[in-house]
Amino acid sequence: MKLYSRIRDLREDEDLTQEQLVNKLQMHKTTYTNYEQGKHTVPLDFAAQLSVFYNVSLDYIAGLTNDKKGLSKSRLSDYETEVIHKLRTLSDMDKGRVLGLIDALCDKNEANK
Repeated sequence: MKLYSRIRDLREDEDLTQEQLVNKLQMHKTTYTNYEQGKHTVPLDFAAQLSVFYNVSLDYIAGLTNDKKGLSKSRLSDYETEVIHKLRTLSDMDKGRVLGLIDALCDKNEANK
């Protein structure tokens, strides 16, 4: 996947026109259009700005992963990836409960050593 198609897809996923996006990012439309059409290489600092704006990882923008948050199966087991995906679906309160349970289990594990 080309970088320019990924940034276009992100913009379209947010239902933004190019005009709306460049106004939010305070940049020239021609500059952004050239990035999105692949006429110019997207600079790292702008890719980082887009990753913050869209709340996705730089790896996702670069097309290195299809997970918007940038989980890499090369670093995580399938089980760990599944746990994280499920955790992300929980409310903040339930995430806190899960963390509390994990802390309790870790404390118990340490005590049994």
